[in-house]
Amino acid sequence: MLESEYLDTLETEFRRNADVAIAEQQMAYMRNQFKCFGLKTPLRRELQKPFFVKKHLPEKGVMTSLVKELWGKMQREYQYFGQELAFKYVKVQEKDDIVLYEYMVTHKSWWDTVDFIAVKLMGTYFKKFPEQRQFYLKKWLESNNIWLQRSALLFQLKYKSEMDRELLRTTIVSLLDSKEFFINKAIGWVLREYSRTNPKWVVEFANSIQLNNLSRREALRLIKN
Repeated sequence: MLESEYLDTLETEFRRNADVAIAEQQMAYMRNQFKCFGLKTPLRRELQKPFFVKKHLPEKGVMTSLVKELWGKMQREYQYFGQELAFKYVKVQEKDDIVLYEYMVTHKSWWDTVDFIAVKLMGTYFKKFPEQRQFYLKKWLESNNIWLQRSALLFQLKYKSEMDRELLRTTIVSLLDSKEFFINKAIGWVLREYSRTNPKWVVEFANSIQLNNLSRREALRLIKN
């Protein structure tokens, strides 16, 4: 299937199933930052299934241009499709894919896409290319872009026993002065998730530094007193 036909067919399916009432609710929830078709996640994923069948997937070489085209479209469902399309290629990630992931995080940015990209795309990428971590995390932490900073925190969210604790510590410490809700929430979230694997380390770390109240509350939520 040609690239243009692939997206045209997707648009036909999305428009055919659009629901104005649901769209209004979704747009309000997203603070009216994005337009929506009004497709609830289960329906959208059902509509997407044929597009993600292996024989219908575009070649990896056109993935970047496809995702950027989806990112340029108005309705939020296109970005959801785009990030899930990119996830179909994680087993064949290449070193320069991080450039696309950065683009996705820094354009039409909000937690609903950033968290997927950070955890599922960047998280997988940095396991495959660990030598890239130092350069990009330094760049992101110094960027003053809260979404890149949030990505630096969250890419290890599901690492469990593979967590680089020293990297997590230095990343959190570098963001301790942040007043941004999405940063302080992410600090708490990644610590809370890691507490499932290593609660002792999380408690000791949380008690060793002056965490934001939100971060501390979230970090220790699963810890039994």
